[in-house]
Amino acid sequence: MERNIIFELLEWRDMKKGRMPLVLYGARQVGKTWLLRHFGRDYYSNTVYINFERMPVIAEYFDGDLKPDRIIRFLEEYFHTRIIPESTLLIFDEIQACERALTSLKYFAEDAPEYHIAAAGSLLGVAIHREKYSFPVGKVIMKTLYPMSFDEFLAATGNAYLVERIREHYADMREMPAQTHTELLDLLRKYFFIGGMPAAVKAYVEELELVNIPDVQDTILNSYIADMSKYASYSDSTKIQSAFRSLPAQLAKDNRKFQYKLIRKGATAGLFGDSIAWLVMAGVALECDRVTRGEMPVKLFRDVSSFKLYMADVGLLCAFSGIMPENIARQDLSDIFKGALAENYTAQTLKASGYELHYWTSDSPAAEVDFVIQKAGKVIPIEVKYDQNVHSKSLKHYEKLYRPGQVLRLSTRNFGVGENGVIAVPLYAAFCI
Repeated sequence: MERNIIFELLEWRDMKKGRMPLVLYGARQVGKTWLLRHFGRDYYSNTVYINFERMPVIAEYFDGDLKPDRIIRFLEEYFHTRIIPESTLLIFDEIQACERALTSLKYFAEDAPEYHIAAAGSLLGVAIHREKYSFPVGKVIMKTLYPMSFDEFLAATGNAYLVERIREHYADMREMPAQTHTELLDLLRKYFFIGGMPAAVKAYVEELELVNIPDVQDTILNSYIADMSKYASYSDSTKIQSAFRSLPAQLAKDNRKFQYKLIRKGATAGLFGDSIAWLVMAGVALECDRVTRGEMPVKLFRDVSSFKLYMADVGLLCAFSGIMPENIARQDLSDIFKGALAENYTAQTLKASGYELHYWTSDSPAAEVDFVIQKAGKVIPIEVKYDQNVHSKSLKHYEKLYRPGQVLRLSTRNFGVGENGVIAVPLYAAFCI
């Protein structure tokens, strides 16, 4: 299953100046290890793979001097292979299990940049925020791997040709042929259920059935919950799990602003703020902050007291909510939850495309725009609808206030330009934005 980020990894490999060790972030089971091993196999002469959880002897060696030449000599002897600059990919996996290996990246950047090192780890975002970790700031290049996006899902399921068709129609806003449009909406509904976790996509590709997908997703969710106990104290773990379990309820309401009272009675930001931060750093949740104005630069108008929290994967949201295949096939879901699925899907798509997540609201009159992104020096409002009911007073109010040059509306409608120049983009084309 090819991933779009491979092009960024190739740019890193081919850097002539300024290349530093690569650190690959991402939630557990988004495919970091698979990606790096296949990257090494396909684009290097040889690969040396170190898993610091499974290879304690190597982890112990890093307790000594961190000079790159000493480490390279040891690894060559241990693996009985030559480590050749520019030709060998060194993979430091589960690097959070060896603090000294993380520190060593600084010295490779400074003293031996000719060696290609890519590091990854489970809950690395959480681990490096612990007090004992000294992260090599400014000495590594950081990338984030997200669950598979819809275009990656199409390619994995033998529908790569549809990706190019979507891009072509998005470029000139031509209507997609009705039959293809319907086919893509059907595939998108399957994606809503399966999501982008590689294990779930693989299970579907192999069996072409949806019935076993929830079992795969439950295994992933249980591993997340287990990590909450492994990487946090007992009291913190309890709060993290409570916040995590509240996510479906947070999204299954008209106003999807995160409400602490839905975690438990008496919950406050003071009690659960760190738990929310843990979920975001672990990559299992996506934070979407409120902004008070639709003007450049967006981040200056953040209201940190108001935010939404989405699941990192729409398929896991379905599994967490107990949605079954027949519910998706028959669209036997409440309108509110359909909207939640469409928003969650859009949030993860925009995040994977490199955008910071923001939404906009005003109090008088009460209005809300689902997403506001900053692109090429412009602020673009994006409204999301699950179906074709696209009437919105909120969007009109936003347009009146800020006169944006471009307004996007994602829904099940075909490509086109509607009233007041609002650009209609089918939900399945969100990856083109």
